[in-house]
Amino acid sequence: MAKLAALLLLALFALSLVATTAMAKDSVRYGSGSVKSYQCPSKCTRRCSKTQYHKPCMFFCQKCCRKCLCVPPGFYGNKQVCACYNNWKTKEGGPKCP
Repeated sequence: MAKLAALLLLALFALSLVATTAMAKDSVRYGSGSVKSYQCPSKCTRRCSKTQYHKPCMFFCQKCCRKCLCVPPGFYGNKQVCACYNNWKTKEGGPKCP
């Protein structure tokens, strides 16, 4: 009986390990290096889709994406998930990345 309980416990542990690994693969990762350079146009299209300044947003977003390899989630804000994107400033000290 003890062997059966130990085997059942081991099977439950292995099953939870497999489920955790599968969930980790499906989760979206943000931060520096989370985007490949070829993904920048599509990520920036999503990021800039709701602004009335689409062309400048796309220009600077893609520039920032190529340097930082990161585009924050959402259409505005959330820059804290990508330090490079958040901290890159213009000469005047304003944010460079949209």
